[in-house]
Amino acid sequence: MDTLIDLLSLHPPVLVGVAAVLGMIVGSFLNVVVHRLPLMMRRAWQRECQQLLELPPEEADAEARYDLWTPGSRCPHCDAPIRFWRNIPVLSYALLRGRCADCRQPIALRYPLVELLTGLTFALVAWRFGPSWQSLWGWFLTAALIALAGIDWEHFLLPDDITLPVLWLGLLVNAQGLFCSLESALYGAVAGYLGLWSVHRLFLYLTGREGMGHGDFKLLAMLGAWLGWPVLPLIILFSSLSGAVIGSLVLVVRGWDLRTQIPFGPYLALAGWIALLWGEAILTAYRHWAGWGT
Repeated sequence: MDTLIDLLSLHPPVLVGVAAVLGMIVGSFLNVVVHRLPLMMRRAWQRECQQLLELPPEEADAEARYDLWTPGSRCPHCDAPIRFWRNIPVLSYALLRGRCADCRQPIALRYPLVELLTGLTFALVAWRFGPSWQSLWGWFLTAALIALAGIDWEHFLLPDDITLPVLWLGLLVNAQGLFCSLESALYGAVAGYLGLWSVHRLFLYLTGREGMGHGDFKLLAMLGAWLGWPVLPLIILFSSLSGAVIGSLVLVVRGWDLRTQIPFGPYLALAGWIALLWGEAILTAYRHWAGWGT
């Protein structure tokens, strides 16, 4: 293991290349998470409602096991199994020209985009942190953020099944001070949740409408647990700016009006990932520019 770490330390391009390939493989799995986790949650809610109302189970409840691992990958159009040689990240999509090998129906562009995005972000994390525990846990946080952003974009949902375990894991990771002190992580989790909760309550009081979902509070708390409380204002600023710019472009391109609901989770995830890599550098540059601590 030490020899491998030494090799990667001496040859950063090798580390970045390995990270990119690993990221695309992980991205293929994240596509499964984005597609299946909301369906799994919906089925669980339906079963709970049936039990509460003492209704007989529907035929769907008698189907075979359905989770992130079973059944294997299938075409959403013809239900044909996707063999492993047709499930190679990015490459298979290109060779099949974006269509199912059996029914020739188009495959959603989201699949290769998520794989490419995960590969690129993993490579940047490796470039930033090198062969270290920070890279390993940075990849984990990156994967969680991509999954949450994808689910929220498609379903307006930030599942507790991801945000809460990753939040607690962030506190454990920072028990050793990996990204920030444990004290900063703890305050970050509390401040992240209460910060957006307060904005939500104020908006509700002034307008009588919900301005954001409770999942957004938990996502910011999760980022606070991983990155510490000092970067939270930066994350809120970047997410608000990116949400305003990108959200406006989406409204124009798709012809939506201003009343159209737009998920905030993807922009929080983007801002959190930027803070993971460059948050401390940005804050240091700002303090220097503002004359603090000089």
